[in-house]
Amino acid sequence: MTTVRQRKRASASEQRQNNHQHEKNAKHYPKGITTGAALWKVLSHITGGTVSLSLGLFTAYYVCTLHENDLWFSSIKEIEREISFRTECGLYYSYYKQMLHAPSIKQGITELIYDNKTESMRTINILERMNVYQEVFLAVLYRVLPFWNNLEPVYFYIYTLFGLQTMYVSSLFLTSWLLSGTWFSGLLAALWYIVNRIDTTRVEFTIPLRENWALPFFSIQIAGITYLLRSELTALREKMTMFLVFISTFIFSLTWQFNQFVLLIQALVLFVLDCVDLIPTAKVTRLYLMQVICLLMVCVLQFFNSMILGSLLLSFVLAVIIVRCLQKNLKSGGLIKRVWSLVVHVFSVLCLTVLINKSIKKLFRLQSDEHIFKFIQAKLGFGKTRDFDASLYLCEEAFRRLPLDTFDRFADTLLLYPYIFVLFTLIIAATVAAFNNLSWSSSSKTSDKKEKRAYSMKPEIAYNLMHSILFGCLALSTMRMKYLWTSHMCVMASFGLFSMEVWGTLLKTLRLYTPQRTNVARYSVSILVIVYLIFKFWPRLSEELSELREFYDPDTVQLMSWIKSNTPNNAVFAGSMQLLAGVKLCTGRVLTNHPHYEDKTLRERTKKVYQVYAKRAPEDVHSILRSFGTDYVILEDSICYERRHSRGCRLRDLLDVSNGHVMDGLGDNDPDLKPSSSPRFCEEIKKDLPSYLKYFTRVFKNKTFHVYRLSRKAAVK
Repeated sequence: MTTVRQRKRASASEQRQNNHQHEKNAKHYPKGITTGAALWKVLSHITGGTVSLSLGLFTAYYVCTLHENDLWFSSIKEIEREISFRTECGLYYSYYKQMLHAPSIKQGITELIYDNKTESMRTINILERMNVYQEVFLAVLYRVLPFWNNLEPVYFYIYTLFGLQTMYVSSLFLTSWLLSGTWFSGLLAALWYIVNRIDTTRVEFTIPLRENWALPFFSIQIAGITYLLRSELTALREKMTMFLVFISTFIFSLTWQFNQFVLLIQALVLFVLDCVDLIPTAKVTRLYLMQVICLLMVCVLQFFNSMILGSLLLSFVLAVIIVRCLQKNLKSGGLIKRVWSLVVHVFSVLCLTVLINKSIKKLFRLQSDEHIFKFIQAKLGFGKTRDFDASLYLCEEAFRRLPLDTFDRFADTLLLYPYIFVLFTLIIAATVAAFNNLSWSSSSKTSDKKEKRAYSMKPEIAYNLMHSILFGCLALSTMRMKYLWTSHMCVMASFGLFSMEVWGTLLKTLRLYTPQRTNVARYSVSILVIVYLIFKFWPRLSEELSELREFYDPDTVQLMSWIKSNTPNNAVFAGSMQLLAGVKLCTGRVLTNHPHYEDKTLRERTKKVYQVYAKRAPEDVHSILRSFGTDYVILEDSICYERRHSRGCRLRDLLDVSNGHVMDGLGDNDPDLKPSSSPRFCEEIKKDLPSYLKYFTRVFKNKTFHVYRLSRKAAVK
């Protein structure tokens, strides 16, 4: 009986919803043209989807062609192709190659779990330490599906990554479309992404880099959240969108080791907007839980990776939930009461976050990410650091502030001015909306709530605004992080030019507002920008697509060929992190260290191996290298006589300061630094002095590299 009543109630409820939707349609479309309007809407969606896919495919073709033209990739030797995967890119690609060459998929995965070639005298779990599930997946796919056999493995790999650009651009297109209500906005966003390629992506020359896997899925997640935050979504659509956000967040987290820091900033965006009541608390809570579940799933897949367990994101979300449960009536009362409650709330969350994070790290003795916090501390100016790892990051160009010439390029493509205008307008609107939200309590009368809605801001617009601000601050402080921001700049600028809200606010300020004028203004200005971009930058794109270059690195090719032909398969090589990644990929030899820096033991080992560029005695260097089982050490003139960095940022300077020695060259030194009793090892060893020949024998030399075989005699203590 109860079931029958429930069915009747559900049927009545469904009928009321249908009637409401019918009334809504009738309201929006006059009688007689409802069908025509619906047909026009369908055609518009089909057109917009087709344009979105076309621009995504063009972007994939564009970056793929640039890569081919720059290296003549299809015509060079296999070893040259592998060398083109520089630094950590070569390390990641080596695991794809290793999985392909394994006797079976099971054995290939076992060799990754019990790897003893990436770090000499250590057995490490690659799936735990590094985000290489994508390489495993691609290798398995290539082996299982027979129709890929006509395509070389390296092309299967790079085409997959270039193909992700289609998804990336299409999702940016969709986000702008969702915000503005017209697919023309998505067209402009995609065009801006393409013409600002230098600042929006570097996939064409750093193909296997983790961010090139992760950012397309992050852009899908942003599009999903933008749609999820819309009001009046049906329960089914909300569940489907939440599932899309969950899947994209999970894949994003699985493919990039810095996922926790990006998701932490996103959690801060949600937290700030929730505090000022610009987005619904219930949806924020679901997004928090989704982030945590995704991160914990990745943690399990990575064999309980310590860097994830000690992440600030987990501590922050836990702190928010605890404080929210303890602090009742946060969103009630007048302005002064609410502001005071908000201050207490924020302070409590931040303090509890630090407490939880410190406790977790102390309990599990986690030190994987301490170098990142040392870098951040030094970056924010909290004292000068002598820490070798933090200094190594600080001296790299990618981790310095965003260069000012970036904004010159944005101005040239007309991206900068609309973005600043949109940002300025929306910040004012969001400030007014936040102030009004804090002024009215949840128990206000209905008339007050109607007035409150007049000053409100759409949740999806508020989210994207705050997202752009925080990720912009991150990009300005650290150049490598600009790719999280610049693509979203294209979305926000294009949305602003096509936005009824932005143009309406401007015309109301000028006392010129009418709906017709607003439509004319937004379409005429935006279409003029689109025409300008096409006519100005199409010749440049055509020139880039036709420009041919050639891969040329004979010294590295000669070195790798010599190693493959003249050293045992189990020989252990020491050298710079960047070069050793190529040694592993091209030759399969055992390494002492490598570029994946998220491990304390590896960081300490790298610093010791780098003593070959410091002022150390030959017996000390020999003792250090032999402690890691080193058979050969590779010295690079480009590091030993480095001129790329200024004094104080050269690798040899960082080592000297860390060892307490004065730096070479003219300039000041800290008063506590002392002259070294030994000359610089990498310079002195080339003189073939007896004290060095006793421990090291040169076996290979060209214009760039010097390889020395270590004697196996016991090191002098």
